This record gives sequence, structure tokens and C-alpha cells, in this order.
Amino acid sequence: MPDLATPLIAWYRDNARDLPWRRPGFGAWGILVSEIMLQQTPVTRVIPHLDAWLARWPTPRALAADPPAAAVTQWANLGYPRRALWLHRAAVEIRDRHGGVVPRDVDDLLALTGIGDYTARAVAAFAYGDRHPVVDTNTRRVLARALGGRSQPGPPTRGDLTAMAAILPDDEADAATVNAAVMELGALVCTARAARCELCPVAHVCAWRAAGYPDTGDDRRKQARYEGSDRQARGAVLRALRHADGDPVSDAAIIADWPDPSQRDRAIGTLIADGLIEVADGVLRLPS
Repeated sequence: MPDLATPLIAWYRDNARDLPWRRPGFGAWGILVSEIMLQQTPVTRVIPHLDAWLARWPTPRALAADPPAAAVTQWANLGYPRRALWLHRAAVEIRDRHGGVVPRDVDDLLALTGIGDYTARAVAAFAYGDRHPVVDTNTRRVLARALGGRSQPGPPTRGDLTAMAAILPDDEADAATVNAAVMELGALVCTARAARCELCPVAHVCAWRAAGYPDTGDDRRKQARYEGSDRQARGAVLRALRHADGDPVSDAAIIADWPDPSQRDRAIGTLIADGLIEVADGVLRLPS
């Protein structure tokens, strides 16, 4: 196994972006919120929403004290609004099960609503400094290229965690740095569209580079087009309810001018099923 940790740590110290969740004292709650917001959402879009969220709800108790509708409204246009509900439910669970303190144990984190393997380990590693492998899309791509000699990673497996764990130093602080460094390398240098090997600190041990950059295929699931999709219709329904300032809106009036009535109805139905809106007596409102 080549030594990736040493050059990665040195590179990260010189090249890491100054992001809010990396600053000293940011706290476990802030890191948990940031990790959920960052799922499938660019950093530049997340930062202003994160700042506003933590200004309004600096602790899990603060969020848990407000209704779910407040979280859905505050989420605004960040996308994938179920994450707002998950954060609210997780805040209630943190208040009720953990005395208002974000838990440190990975199993306790995994038991919270909306928290998966990546987020649980990210909180444990970055908020509490525990030694855990943390694997996101960028990490998987860097490992696929540097260790596996592949142009893109295959479908996610538990083997991704094993591969990441194998390159982590024993020291907990260094391990957290390596986790962050691999993600940063994938975001800035070893990107999906291009590998800027002249800037890469591990290019000298990269199996993909040594093999001559073979195209080994791309099994990643492609995201469906947003324009004209059910996701767009769902977003329009939620936007109309947010702009109603808590007042109910009749089922017939909500985005009544939507070009595809059946898609509009389908969007309303799935939002109700997801708990993002409520319906009673023909009127819709955000969850109470």
C-alpha cells in the first residue's frame, strides 16, 4: 500500500479552502447541519443557507422547539427539502434522547433520522476527532484512481470504507485531516471531468496515472434533468406554500397554471406522502 497520508496532509495544509465548518470551534451541531446541506448541493449554495440556519437555530433544542414548517420554510430553494424535515426530526431526537447534545458514537448518530454512514462518520471524525473512515463521492473517485487504477468508481460498497480506513494514520488528528484531504483533492484537483495531475500530491503513486489513464467506464447513476421534472413541480408547490406565510392554500389554487395538471397532482401527492405538506378539507399547508 503506497503512503498517501503524508503527502495528502502536507498538501491539505497548504491548499484547503477556508470553509465555515472547518474553523475551530464550529461545533458538532453546525457540522451535522452542514453535512446534511452539502448532500448533492454545491458548497457555494450551502454557505449562506448554513449561516442563516445556525443564526436562527444555533442548537438542536432551538430547532426542536419550532414546528417542522419553520424548517421547511427556512430551507428555501436549497433543494431536496426532505432534508429539512430530517434535520428537524433529528433535532427532536437529539433533544429527547441525548440531552440536546449531538452524540459522538457512530451507532447513536446512525439512529437519528436522515443520518447515513457518511454523515455519521463525518460528525464523529470532524466534530469529535475520532478515527473513522469518511467516504463521499469525491473520496471514492480519488481512491478508485489512486489505488484501483480506474477512471471512475463503481457503485458504492462497504469496501469503500475498508479502502479508506487502510490509508488513515493511527493518530486521530492526522486521520481526520486525511479524510478531509482526500475529499478536498477530489473536489478541486481529481475531479470527475478532469484530473489535474500536475497539482496532485499523490500523482507519483497513482495507479490510474501509471496505467496511462485507461477509460474503465462509468457506472455512476446519472441525475435526471430538473427542467420539466416532478422535482421542479414539487419545488413550485413548496415555494407557493412558503410564500403564503403559513396561510393554507386550496388544493385547486396551488400552482393552478402549471402546464401539466397530472404532474401537479402527482407532485402534491408525493409531498403529502413525504410529510412535507399537509392536506385537510381541500386546503394545503406546510407541516405543523
